[in-house]
This record gives sequence, structure tokens and C-alpha cells, in this order.
Amino acid sequence: MRGSRAGAARGGAGGSGAARGSTKAPAPVIPQLTWEQIRPASVVLVSGTETFLAERAIRQLRELLKAEDPSLEIVDIDASGYAPGELLTMASPSLFGEPRMIRVASVEKCTDAFIAETIEYLGYPADDTTVVLRHGGGVRGKRLLDAVRASTGDVVEVVCAELKKDSERYDFAVAEFKAAGRRVTPSAVRALVSAFTDDLAELSSACGQLIADTSDEITEVTVEKYYSGRVETNAFAVADSAIAGHYGEALTLLRHALATGADPVPMVAAFAMKLRTMAKVLGSRGAGGQLAGQLGLAPWQIDRARRDLQGWTGEGLGRSIQILAETDENIKGGSRDPVYSLERMIATVASRGER
Repeated sequence: MRGSRAGAARGGAGGSGAARGSTKAPAPVIPQLTWEQIRPASVVLVSGTETFLAERAIRQLRELLKAEDPSLEIVDIDASGYAPGELLTMASPSLFGEPRMIRVASVEKCTDAFIAETIEYLGYPADDTTVVLRHGGGVRGKRLLDAVRASTGDVVEVVCAELKKDSERYDFAVAEFKAAGRRVTPSAVRALVSAFTDDLAELSSACGQLIADTSDEITEVTVEKYYSGRVETNAFAVADSAIAGHYGEALTLLRHALATGADPVPMVAAFAMKLRTMAKVLGSRGAGGQLAGQLGLAPWQIDRARRDLQGWTGEGLGRSIQILAETDENIKGGSRDPVYSLERMIATVASRGER
């Protein structure tokens, strides 16, 4: 299996000159791929500062390897706390010979032992083993990166650079709808990109919500219905502030959002998305990548929910979800004062369910 991959890697390297183009010398020898082009290899370097795309690429690689062999064994290593000999031990053949995927996190914080042993491993990679090196940027580990990029073996690099330009984020959103087989107008995509300028993960979630909640062509009117008032102040900003316990800030953001035309329905929807994800993650153990399939969430969602849960109790989260349900009913006709219902919900959430 590895032999055919190595041949593909060497063949791909010659045809990817445009993708490898760089102002820095020397140019990498190995193929340079975008996140959606990720494919199996003995060693896969996932580089760049865009964590969301990197996690998605690694998750996609895991699914590709599982499709090849469902008995795939997945092992995680933290390079920042690497123990000498750990990589060799993890890559050693198992009793039953299952293929293995070794995911190495925090390579940008790696130890000297990890650098030396991984460079040595490049010359003698284990059969039926895929080692994924996640490097989030910075100068630490440069000697290792140079060695990986100069390798002549079955090695590829997946570059996950931050999408800084609106045009890049526009193309990303278009691809999200295309992958789901949904029609979306250019003006709708532009409205989404304008509303979610700070967080690619939230842009992806917004695309996902529209795909899940609507059946017709997605237009600018659809986006406005769900995410009006998000250009400067958005529903997720209000929810994030309240969940973090910043009551005054959340209330100010809410009033500004409403004053600029935000609708209470998507506001409550943002709270619902955050709180329900927190409820799913509450009490879970293990790395985000390991729990993703079990919980039906992406690893970044699990990590974000764990940060959001700091200071919360299960009882407080339960009360907040109950208030959320009451607020949802009130803003959809159950109350004459939907704004008061929203403010009451924010007070409850900001107190972490204690009010």
C-alpha cells in the first residue's frame, strides 16, 4: 500500500510547481496541497495558522484512511511534552497488524528529542502507518520542517493558511454550499461573509445552519432573516459575551444589535447552538479528535465548548437551557415583549444559570 502512495507522491511533486511557488528558497521538494486535497502518505505535514481548516483536513484524512481499512488504529502524541522513543513505540507494528494513524499536535512547541527522532523517522517510515504533523506556525521546529519539506519519500504538506481576504472567505462559503448540493445566490454569500468576518468556524456553522434549516434556494433575504444586524454586532458575539459572564457587555451588544435591525429569532438560535453544544460536551473526557464522531461535533467545537464551560455547573446549564426554551416560545408569539424575554435570558445565561 505504501509503495503505490510513494510513487503517487513523487509523481505529484513534479506536477505541483505552481502550488509550491514561493519567494523563499529553497522551494519544497514534496507536494504542497490545499486542505481539501489532503490524501494519505507516510508522513503528512499540516502547516499554517488556520486551525479550523487544519482540523477539518486531518478529520478528512482520518475518514479516507478508515475507508481504506475500518480497523484503523488512531494514536495521539503531544509534541510539546514528547518523551524520547515515543514515536518509534507508537509506530511499531501492532499484534494484529492494523494500519495506524499517529496524530502529532503542537509541533510548533516540540522538544529537541522530537525533532531529532522525527527527522530520523523520515528515512525509515513504518509500513501501513500515517504520521500527521500539525505545525501551527512560528520558528520552533524549523529544522524539522526543512527536513520534511526536503524529503524524497512518501511525504506531503497540507498548507492551511489563514483566509484573510473576503474573496478567500467567499470562495470557502461557496464551496460549503456546493459540497451540500445547495443553490445559493452570490449576494447571499457576500452577506454571509460580511456578517462573519472574524471567525471561519462561525462562517462554516452559519452555512451549515442555512443548509440544514432551509430547503429552497438560499438568497440574501434568507441570510437577512437569520443573521440580520451582524455586520458589526452579531448574535454569536452577544451569546459569547453572556456565556463568559459579561452581563453588561452582552446587554449592550444586544441592544445595539436590535437597534441595527437584528431579529430576535436568530439571536435565540445562536444561544441555542452554543448552549446545546456545551450540554453535549459537559462531562466528556478525551481529546476533541477522539470524541468528534461520538458527539457528532467537529474537534474545534468540542474545544470551544470546553472553554465556554469554565465556571459553569450542570444545574446552571440546565436552567439556562430551560430559560432558552421559554424565550424561544415568547419571541415567536408567546409574549408581548420579546425584548424583555431576551434580556431575561441574557441575565440568566450571564449568571451561568444562578439567577
